Amino acid sequence: MNFNYANFVKRICVAAVILLPFTVLYASAQSNYDKWKGFERVSVKVNNFNGYYVKPQHPLKGNPWVWRASFPDWHTDIDSILLTKGFHIAYLDADNLYGNALAMQAWDAFYRQLTAQLNLSAKPALEAVSRGALYALTWAKRNPDKVSCIYAETPVYDVKSWPGGKGKGIGDSAAWNEFKSIFKFTEQQALAYHDNPIDNLEGLAAFKVPVLNVVGLWDQITPLAENAALFVSRYNALGGPATVIPVTAGPQTMNGHHIPIPNVEQLANFIINNTAAIEPLPYSRYINVRSGIANFERSAVIKKKAVVAFLGGSITYNPGWRQKVCTYLQEFYPQTQFRFIAAGIPSLGSLPHAFRLQQDVLDSGKVDLLFLEAAVNDRVNGTDSLTQVRDLEGIVRHAKRANPNMDIVMMEFADPDKNHDYDGGKTPVEVTNHELVANSYGLASINLAKEVHDKIKNREFSWDDDFKDLHPSVFGQELYFANIKELFAICREKTAQATVVYKQLPSKLNKFSFANGSYYTIKNAKTDKNWSLNANWHPTDNTGTREGFVNIPVLSATTAGARLTLKFKGDAIGIAVLSGPDAGAINYSIDNGAYKRLSLYTPWSSSLHLPWYLLLGAGLSNTTHSLSIIIDDAKPEGSLGKACRIVNFLVNKP
Repeated sequence: MNFNYANFVKRICVAAVILLPFTVLYASAQSNYDKWKGFERVSVKVNNFNGYYVKPQHPLKGNPWVWRASFPDWHTDIDSILLTKGFHIAYLDADNLYGNALAMQAWDAFYRQLTAQLNLSAKPALEAVSRGALYALTWAKRNPDKVSCIYAETPVYDVKSWPGGKGKGIGDSAAWNEFKSIFKFTEQQALAYHDNPIDNLEGLAAFKVPVLNVVGLWDQITPLAENAALFVSRYNALGGPATVIPVTAGPQTMNGHHIPIPNVEQLANFIINNTAAIEPLPYSRYINVRSGIANFERSAVIKKKAVVAFLGGSITYNPGWRQKVCTYLQEFYPQTQFRFIAAGIPSLGSLPHAFRLQQDVLDSGKVDLLFLEAAVNDRVNGTDSLTQVRDLEGIVRHAKRANPNMDIVMMEFADPDKNHDYDGGKTPVEVTNHELVANSYGLASINLAKEVHDKIKNREFSWDDDFKDLHPSVFGQELYFANIKELFAICREKTAQATVVYKQLPSKLNKFSFANGSYYTIKNAKTDKNWSLNANWHPTDNTGTREGFVNIPVLSATTAGARLTLKFKGDAIGIAVLSGPDAGAINYSIDNGAYKRLSLYTPWSSSLHLPWYLLLGAGLSNTTHSLSIIIDDAKPEGSLGKACRIVNFLVNKP
């Protein structure tokens, strides 16, 4: 490969300068002080939006704060009480954007400034007055982990109600047109908008964020039935705690939208009582940035084209954090053309990843950012430590050979076994190996296994009630996504401060790492008459399959003694099989060596034709070898037969 190091560094230095205005997402507080209700107020500017925070005379421990979403000078009695009790009050003026992506990015930056620079609590209370609910609920749904509670007063929960006026509400045609213009919606698209505060509440409900609504019973601008009542009904159904306090006393003006606020002390106590008693452990503690993702940033910001791939098992395949990352990137870089490669396949760990990387990821084109996870399935599948290192290092070297500037994020997801290891004071082997490879190659990593364990011990949540499974609940998916967002934020700050330096790949951790792993077609095998090649295999026993492993070519035999041979060149050989209810056992030999018996039946085979990857030989000389496979006479315990169904051979060619 011809690589001009000097030109590359020069280009990156220029790129870093160009990136600067895009990546500095917060500004230092300006020296602009005045008084607000007798308290010191400090003005700030964030992403060109004006804001401020008000300091109590005697801040409470943990620096709790209230974030007003809109109309900061309307009904401020609650804020006055909270200031006297030691709460900070904050406000960012992003009005007339109706909670769009630009407003949410400003909110993210404002939050980061107040928490990272001023050390305010990681979980503010949100106050949402009228249209302020569009901001507060939109941000809260994107950040349910960062909200202690929400107080909403005559809230707008559906744009069709206000400003649309498409139901019982009187609406506002000028504001409706403004909303459509800002979101670049047609009338039909606006009516079909699916991210109202009443929509997509699963994550917020999973974090059990309390929401108190104070409404006018005769409000014609935000009618109860179309807004707060509908929100509470949907939120309660998902397990979210929410209630409505209807106000019937007068005076009620502006078509019932301006109402007097009863029991102000009680409402202030709602915020006080729901302020997190336990400050959450910071995500940054479990994130190791190392070389970061500056190359990806350069592609997204300057080239305005980026390819992001996700390589993993079922936690990557299933709905959740992956889709949230895709949506987040598209919102954060609205001018960038993204292509996403979803290469998650349930049950597969690092060994399959090493040999399917070329076909499932790299053959799709140049990748700028790769998310890699295998720690859960490596434990479940019983992948030994040496093989894990060879797999993971092989994936990294293979990926970097395809694109030296590819940024890689290694993720170590949680499971009960890892919790048990940490309880015993031991770092899980899978985490150790992920971090070993990440550190050797300067890759960003997130130790989510340790974080989940520590946060449970910190009584922030529980495994049984919140996280629930190694396939994370909605709560767990939100937690994983929140960590990835934090990684992006930290990396952007570092990108703004430094240039990217290309590094040659280090020496291998293991000389036999699978850096050239790939599939080797089953058509290369020589078989006896007991084998058949089905070009479009599918099960005939009504047993389930995995996506991508049905209606494909399969080389199969079900008879004891069935034999095949395979010539291959490389230092490792394996097979990818479909292990179903009738999976048998094989005897195999490499280069006429002693035969070894290997069961193809797994603990999950009774209910699924499971894709199962088996390493038959590694550390071989890089010469031509011969593999022999014979189906064993005896069925594995629990199996219904002696079948061997080979999807691919696995070969590593140094």
